[in-house]
Amino acid sequence: MPVWDVSNAKHLLSRCLFGYSRKDLDKALSYTTLNDFVEKELLADRPLPSSPGDWVTETPVNNSLEGDRYRAMTYWWYDLMLSEGTNMREKMTLFWHNHFVSARDKVNYPQHLYIQNNLFRRSAWGNFRQLTKDVSIDPAMLIYLDGRLSNGSTPNENYAREIMELFTLGVGNYTENDIKQAALAFTGWQVNGLNAVFTQNRFANTNKTIFGKTGNYKHGDVVDLILEKPEAAEFVCRKLFKEFVFYKPNEAFVKQMAEVFRKNNYEIRPVLKFMLTSDEFFNPQYRGAKIKNPMEVTIGTLKAFDLTSEQVNTTNDWPYIYTQTQALQQQLFYPPDVQGWVGQRDWISSTTFVTRGSLSDYIVNTMGNAKATQFKQINTPVSYARTFKTSEDATKLVDDIVGLFLQFPISAAKKQSLLSTLLGSTILANWSTSTPGAENQIKALLKAIMRLPEFQFA
Repeated sequence: MPVWDVSNAKHLLSRCLFGYSRKDLDKALSYTTLNDFVEKELLADRPLPSSPGDWVTETPVNNSLEGDRYRAMTYWWYDLMLSEGTNMREKMTLFWHNHFVSARDKVNYPQHLYIQNNLFRRSAWGNFRQLTKDVSIDPAMLIYLDGRLSNGSTPNENYAREIMELFTLGVGNYTENDIKQAALAFTGWQVNGLNAVFTQNRFANTNKTIFGKTGNYKHGDVVDLILEKPEAAEFVCRKLFKEFVFYKPNEAFVKQMAEVFRKNNYEIRPVLKFMLTSDEFFNPQYRGAKIKNPMEVTIGTLKAFDLTSEQVNTTNDWPYIYTQTQALQQQLFYPPDVQGWVGQRDWISSTTFVTRGSLSDYIVNTMGNAKATQFKQINTPVSYARTFKTSEDATKLVDDIVGLFLQFPISAAKKQSLLSTLLGSTILANWSTSTPGAENQIKALLKAIMRLPEFQFA
């Protein structure tokens, strides 16, 4: 079992949460072992949150409210991410949203994507077999991949293809005939209001041959047949590894994960625990090697400044985050296509890197600015610096803020440059948060840290 210390705790939190605060780090280190923290905090069951509004139970009808409701639902999810504490359920909810992809450009009614989002949250580390069966007849998925239009005489192959290619097996582990036969098994399901309904006379009530086995299969049977193939467990575990450990999977370790997955009948929690408490997860070469996604950048920055969900102004603060995550190319409920957000290097371009820098500059500029429109609840620069016990020792203050904001050590030259930025025209011996100009120098330091390339890595 890896040692449970500050370094490993920071690495674990940075991968399993949307950023973390010093309070979160202290909470993690209050546990004596990594195993205890993972079991009792990261993977602990919690009550489901209340909905974003009564409208989620309204029967969908055409009106002009869909855009506003999608936006309200997005703000609601931001709030859940910011208030996640030391529990990774919201991170897993986003993982499944990006795995079993549906998007608002085709799913017109937010009610349907709310139902799906709640399914992912409820099943975050439940049973993958059951989750896949549930997703197969989920209203949003039936709409997004045209399952609702499929019937026995004219089966639609979209879902049958994607469940094999993108959701469970990967290319090369099925045939075109498997897809055609599975498409027949997925027929019969339609969407009526908020619900998926099975219509017997639209079902292909005949034998199908899938992976060499024959029977009058329905949707759940197809999932069971898929999960009999060893490639399925490896496919899902490979995606988990790439998301939480490293973008280039260690195939030997992926096979170990898959063995745990299969032995536990595709229960997700045991394989997550195996991964997160392994020596492989804490391999030094993986530290700071994941490019933060836009939600990790935005929500994580707010957490680093100790902003809580109670302090966020929904009218002003979340709209800014919404426009910024759009510009950074991750709008929740709107992945680009059925493959979802690819991530890693795709997050950084000449445009998005500039946007990331302007985002952090903007948030720092609001500190102590009475005229600021957003984030008025963030501490003033001096007040924020004084939340560090080392605030009056410039060298140690730089060390502490760098330690909070960055996941791996920076060079001595960069550290010296940051110290010079904090001091400005003041000499080291005269540094104090009470001196004139300290406010601007602290702002300059925070901007400089978040402008470092290292800030973009988790």
